[in-house]
Amino acid sequence: MKNILFFLLFTLSAFAQKTELKNGDLLFININCGEMCNAINAVTNGYKNNDFNHMGLVVATAKNEYYVYEAIGKSVVKTPLKDILSYTKNTVYVGTLKRKHLYLIPKAISFCEENLGVPYDDDFLYDNGKYYCSELIYDAFKFANNNKPFFKLFPMTYKEPKSDKFFPVWTEHFAKRRIEIPEGKPGCNPGGMSLDKKITLKVFQM
Repeated sequence: MKNILFFLLFTLSAFAQKTELKNGDLLFININCGEMCNAINAVTNGYKNNDFNHMGLVVATAKNEYYVYEAIGKSVVKTPLKDILSYTKNTVYVGTLKRKHLYLIPKAISFCEENLGVPYDDDFLYDNGKYYCSELIYDAFKFANNNKPFFKLFPMTYKEPKSDKFFPVWTEHFAKRRIEIPEGKPGCNPGGMSLDKKITLKVFQM
């Protein structure tokens, strides 16, 4: 009986252990931003079929204070970890680069730091001098990898699944910006990047 009790307590404590974040870890998040986030979730598939519509790159200070580089709102920013975790009540996942790729992290962090303040990419067009969340991470690791792609770009879609109709939210969004919907243009998204074989994912535990 004592052995069984010890085993149960050990198992529960193992599940309760908090996640130790490291420089260069990637946070994958499903936030609620209304119809736009719903449209993103509808056409992207994440790790273990999770919905991810936002992501960022973790950096720690010498005092073990954690921040996350992210493209959100109006620009690229450096957000305290506790603030980015408050974006959602859904499960957050941590992606860690596999050991042979860890050498890329310092340059990726440097890239994000140098691009603080770069405008948010509301046009969702790759390589236009602005960044949406996964685009920032894509370019950070491309830069770190001697300007060779590390993650992958895929054709973007703004159409409802199994339909030739655009989501109304996207039609309205791009009409306001007076640009053509960039259907089929190369891009990236948090869900697709969470499936990359060069990283391993686990649930984030506070």
